[in-house]
Amino acid sequence: MKINVFKTEDEVLDGLANYFVEVAAKSIAHHGQFSVALSGGNSPKKLYELLASPKFRDKVEWKKVHFFFGDERYVPHTDLQSNYLMAKKAILEPLDLSYRQIFPVNTSVSPEEAAARYINDINLYFAGFDARFDLVLLGLGDNSHTASLFPHTPVLHDKTASVKEVFLDDQQVFRITMTAPLINQAHHIAYLVYGAGKAEAVHHVIEDKKDIENYPAQLIKPSDGELQWFLDTAAAALLKK
Repeated sequence: MKINVFKTEDEVLDGLANYFVEVAAKSIAHHGQFSVALSGGNSPKKLYELLASPKFRDKVEWKKVHFFFGDERYVPHTDLQSNYLMAKKAILEPLDLSYRQIFPVNTSVSPEEAAARYINDINLYFAGFDARFDLVLLGLGDNSHTASLFPHTPVLHDKTASVKEVFLDDQQVFRITMTAPLINQAHHIAYLVYGAGKAEAVHHVIEDKKDIENYPAQLIKPSDGELQWFLDTAAAALLKK
C-alpha cells in the first residue's frame, strides 16, 4: 500500500489524474488497451472532468480505453443518481468516445439479472482469462464503504470474483457492485478521498483492527497488484503512522 497525501483538494485530483495517465500509458504499451472501472459520487466527478479538460485530454490514447463501473445504483440511466449518467456527462461525452468503449450496467432488468449480465459482459471482455482490470478507481464513504460494499451486507462475505446485487435496508434500494475478490484482481487500485468528513473512515480502514462488517473497505487488498491512496491533509489528519 502506498499513501499519497496532498495539501489541497486540487492537488489530490491532479495527483490522481497524473497516476491515471501513467497507468494508462503502461497498460496500452503492454497490451494495447486500458481497462478502467470507474467510481461513482461527487469526488470522482471532479477527477473525470479534469481528465477530460485541456490539461489532460491529450495525454491519454482515449480510443484505446474501455470504461466499466465498479458499482451502480439500480436506477434508469437517465436518473440523476446514476453513476453512468454522471460519468457520461463528466468524461464520456466530452471525449466523444464510441459506445463500444463503454460498458454500463443494464438496470432495465431485475437487480439479480443486472448483476449476472454485467459479470458476463466482463468475462466476455477478458476472453476467458481472469478479469484483471488495469485500474479500479474507488471512493470511500464516511461509513467506510467502498463501491457498494456496505457495512453488514452479505456481499462482504462473497468469495467469488463477480458482480452482485445488494439491497440496502436503511435506504430500501438496490445497488449492483463488483465483489471485493473481483476488485482485488486488478493490476492497480486507487482510492480518491478528500475532506475532513472522511478522516475517521480513512483511519478505520487503514489503521484500525480488522473489522470488515463495520469497515468494508478493509477488504480491498490486491492479490497481485498495487494499491494507492490519494488523500488531502484533511482526510489524512487522523492517521498516526
